Amino acid sequence: MSSEPKSPTPTPGDTYKGWLFKWTNYIKGYQRRWFVLSNGLLSYYRTQAEMGHTCRGTINLATANIVVEDSCNFVISNGGAQTYHLKASSEVERQRWITALELAFDTGNNSDDSCEDGPSAPPASGHGGGRTLDIQSTLRTLGSKVEDLDTCNDLIVKHGSALQRSLSELEGIQPGADVGDKMRQVTERATLFRITSNAMINACRDFLSLAQNHSKRWQKALQLERDQRVRLEETLEQLAKQHNHLERAFRGATVLPSSNSNPALGSKGSLSGKGDSSDEDDNNVFFDAMEEPAEFITVPADPKYHRRSGSNVSGFSNETGMDDLSVNFDELSVASSPESPQSLELEPVRQRRTRIPDKPNYYLNLWSIMKNCIGKELSKIPMPVNFNEPLSMLQRLSEDLEYFELLDKASKCQSSLEQMCYVAAFTVSSYSTTVHRTGKPFNPLLGETFELDRLRECGYRSLCEQVSHHPPAAAHHAFSEKGWTLRQEITLASKFRGKYLSIMPLGAIQCMFAKSNNHYSWKKVTTTVHNIIVGKLWIDQSGEIDVVNHKTGDRCHLKFAPYSYFSRDVPRKVTGVVTDKDGKAHYVLSGTWDEKMEFSRIMQSSKSENGAEGKQRTVYQTLKAKEIWRKNPLPEGAETMYFFSSLALTLNEPEEGIAPTDSRRRPDQRLMEDGHWDEANAEKQRLEEKQRTVRREREREVIKAAQTPDEASTQEPITDSPLKIDPDQIGTEASEGSDESPHQDSHQALWFEKTDDAQSGETLHVYKGGYWETKDSGAWDMCPDIF
Repeated sequence: MSSEPKSPTPTPGDTYKGWLFKWTNYIKGYQRRWFVLSNGLLSYYRTQAEMGHTCRGTINLATANIVVEDSCNFVISNGGAQTYHLKASSEVERQRWITALELAFDTGNNSDDSCEDGPSAPPASGHGGGRTLDIQSTLRTLGSKVEDLDTCNDLIVKHGSALQRSLSELEGIQPGADVGDKMRQVTERATLFRITSNAMINACRDFLSLAQNHSKRWQKALQLERDQRVRLEETLEQLAKQHNHLERAFRGATVLPSSNSNPALGSKGSLSGKGDSSDEDDNNVFFDAMEEPAEFITVPADPKYHRRSGSNVSGFSNETGMDDLSVNFDELSVASSPESPQSLELEPVRQRRTRIPDKPNYYLNLWSIMKNCIGKELSKIPMPVNFNEPLSMLQRLSEDLEYFELLDKASKCQSSLEQMCYVAAFTVSSYSTTVHRTGKPFNPLLGETFELDRLRECGYRSLCEQVSHHPPAAAHHAFSEKGWTLRQEITLASKFRGKYLSIMPLGAIQCMFAKSNNHYSWKKVTTTVHNIIVGKLWIDQSGEIDVVNHKTGDRCHLKFAPYSYFSRDVPRKVTGVVTDKDGKAHYVLSGTWDEKMEFSRIMQSSKSENGAEGKQRTVYQTLKAKEIWRKNPLPEGAETMYFFSSLALTLNEPEEGIAPTDSRRRPDQRLMEDGHWDEANAEKQRLEEKQRTVRREREREVIKAAQTPDEASTQEPITDSPLKIDPDQIGTEASEGSDESPHQDSHQALWFEKTDDAQSGETLHVYKGGYWETKDSGAWDMCPDIF
């Protein structure tokens, strides 16, 4: 129990109350506590019910120092004897507490000055009620004095004018005339003028005295307002900086996930936290603001599972079986050994570019464009190229092959479980290029294609095609000489929510290996772009992915943790577990989607009830983790080149022999890359209008094909006005986003065809062949004119 005095019972009107999170120690972290600010004392309790009998601690604000750490955290200290590390649930709530604390601090330290200036105000509450009443009373007094001055001014003007007239009349009297009456009139009016002048002087003296009496208090109030304004500006600046340094810096409470559950930490005296922990001696429920508890934890495996020969390959006991041995020897040949001789034969055939023109410094307010588009589909919002990057969505899909070596290694694996680890790492690696890429890629035109031919350099070829416009959908096919094939069809559903933009990729990704006939499929997670209204844009990935091997039943469940101010984990964290068809766990994956991933073999698992709220968590005993993937460093000067990776810099590089529908030939995209953004905006509008015209023509053909000869002969001519389609005529919905819209039915992809996948049960566009043969012959006559 705390030795600090119990706080006085608060009464309504002079207190500020609320929940805050108080740091206790490294084991229990932040705990939720009820805080009460009353009469210059800040007290806290475990619950509201304790207010009448048990105070856990009190700090006197008269000698306290308040320091703001970040958007939600602040520290209160009275010189070292007591220190409270506190965290609010939001930045707004933190600012309310800071304001209430400083008002209470200011009132306590300046009570003597307030008494000199007039009647003392009541103790400052969280809303500053006493200070507001005092200011209103002073303003009313000053207002009455100003009214007195106005009255005196009117009288001076009146009597001064009368005195001036009397003097003028006196000057106009002829010599010898009786001037006695005129002199008496002048004397009377001069007396009235002197009286009103004295009244004006007295009113001015009273006003000056009152203003001087209150000037000291007003100066303090003004300084307080200035300080609050500075704090608000600093808060806004913090939002604009994306909190890059805060995301990567280790917080004082940051520890390894495995350490949180290590039985060795059970001793309360083994670790000391910042701040006092007087209220944490008995068991209580841990409450972390917005952080979900981990589904599993890992601890080092028993030493009996490790070889003692000094080999760099972790050995297994005979209990693990021959399959486990084959897995680890394959790790030696694939993960730890140099590239195979086959890969050494692949030599670059051309020098790819390493730079593009620097991004111009054009400013455009995103909010001025987006404020009228809240809740709309992103693909239906006309956006200038100022918010784009000079790549299309087809080229962004091709960037998934940045770390194709993972699939090359996966194709050599003898064990399907180990192969699953490499496929899962490849899944995570596709997000590494998005961490700084806040620019929006160009929406591909219907029929637009993009090829990525790296057959001689890297052993693979890739082809993308925009197969639908509403909803926008792109098909992707890649094959490698190393024995793997990757295909995907992605439809982006995006919504603008005001403060952030959510992008939900729909559709499936599949990967097949020729040697083992293993067939994998998975879906992408949600991408969120934050700080749309104010601040620097930053991107987060969140959600869960299930990578499934449809042949063996193996599964890898990946979890992308959303960023949270309240989390003690490293930002952008990804965890995963590889299980077989029976649900038995074999591998654990961990890392971040913007840096690296590691995997470790599970030797034993057990259940633990140490989870939050009594939930069971699985404890895995694992071998030492091995790095399976690491992000390549960005090229020099990437910050001026849209943060493109080395592969992304080459995607829009002009090449000979490509299809006329290739994204490299898109004029608005090329103009933007060259820095001609005004011309790019004009060209983008031209292409969009051309696409709308082609679409209207296509819809006309659909209606003509659906009509009988009699209907066709009586139909009025179709103009270029927006077309209204009768659903009864064509047997489908007229909705623009419908999967069976006339637009979609009438368009046939050139290089892909829609089929049902037997193993995964999904319907998607699959490459039907012919593109690379057409490229070799140069016969591109069948390609539409889309640019």
